[in-house]
Amino acid sequence: MKTFTLPGTDITAPNVVLGLMRIADKSDDQIRALVRAAREAGVDFVDHADIYGPTTHACERRFAEAMRPTPAERDALTIQTKAGIVPEGPYFDHSHEHIVASVEGSLRALGTDYVDVLLLHRPDALVEPEEVARAFDDLESAGKVRAFGVSNHTPRQVDLLRRYVRQPIVVNQLQLSLTHAPIITQGLAANMVGEPQSATLDGGGVLDHARLHDITVQAWSPFQAGFFSGVFLDSPEYAELNAVIDRLAERYGVPPIAVATAWITRHPARMQVVLGTTTPERVTGAAQGSELPLTRPEWYELTRAAGHRVP
Repeated sequence: MKTFTLPGTDITAPNVVLGLMRIADKSDDQIRALVRAAREAGVDFVDHADIYGPTTHACERRFAEAMRPTPAERDALTIQTKAGIVPEGPYFDHSHEHIVASVEGSLRALGTDYVDVLLLHRPDALVEPEEVARAFDDLESAGKVRAFGVSNHTPRQVDLLRRYVRQPIVVNQLQLSLTHAPIITQGLAANMVGEPQSATLDGGGVLDHARLHDITVQAWSPFQAGFFSGVFLDSPEYAELNAVIDRLAERYGVPPIAVATAWITRHPARMQVVLGTTTPERVTGAAQGSELPLTRPEWYELTRAAGHRVP
C-alpha cells in the first residue's frame, strides 16, 4: 500500500480510504470483517460523515459499537468525518454553532476524544467564513480535530475559506471515476469549441488548484458510472472500457477493480481513492491498485475507452 504524509499535517495516509457510509444495517461481524480486510490490505484510514445512515451519526455509532477500539487501536486509525449537510433543513449549515455541535455528536457516536480530519461536506451558499474560522480554532485548540478540509468545493470556495482560516485546507473530496472525470478530462479538451468535455464545471481547474496549494483530492464514487447511476465495471454499457480493463487486469495479475483504482492513483496529484463497498473481497481487490504501475499509454487508453476525448 502506497502511503504519503497528508500535506499540512503529520498524518501518514494510504492512497486508498475505506468509506463507511453503508454500514448502518450491517452486523458487528460484518463491520469487523470489512475493517479487518481493509487493515490487512494496508488501509488504516476510514471516512465517515454525520449524515451517513438513516439517522444522524448512525454509521459512526455502528462503527464504534462493532469495533470497540482500545485507545491504542483508535490511535492506529485515521478517522475522518464530515459536517455541514442538514437533510431535513436548512440543508446546508456552516455556522460556528452547527460545525461544533456536529463534531461533538460525532465524537460521542465514535466513542473517541478526537477526529483526525474534519471536512465541510458540501458548500453552504450562506457561509460566513469568519464563523468557519472560529469553529476550526475552537475545535483545534480543544484537541478535538487535528486537520481540516472540504468536500465538493470549487477553487474559489476553497480560496474564500483560506483567506480566513488559520489552518491549512488539507483535503477536497470530489467525485471522480474513469467514467465521471471532468476534473481531469476538461483539461484535455481545453478551448476546443463545441466539445462538451471542455466545459468548465468546477469553477476553474479544481484539480490543478489542489496541486498548487498542497490539497489532497479524495476521489469518491471511484467505480460509479455517473452520479449514483450504477457501477461501470462489468456493465454492458461500457463494453469497450471493460475490455481494456480486463486485458490490463490479466496483464498485471489483479482483479479489474484494481485497474479502476490504479487509473486514479497513477495520477501525479497523489489522490486518495475512497471506497464505498461493504464487501471485504472488493476492498482487498481495489487496494491492489494502490501501487499498480500503469504506463502512460495504458492510462490514456483507459481514458479514451471510457469515452473521453483524447486529442
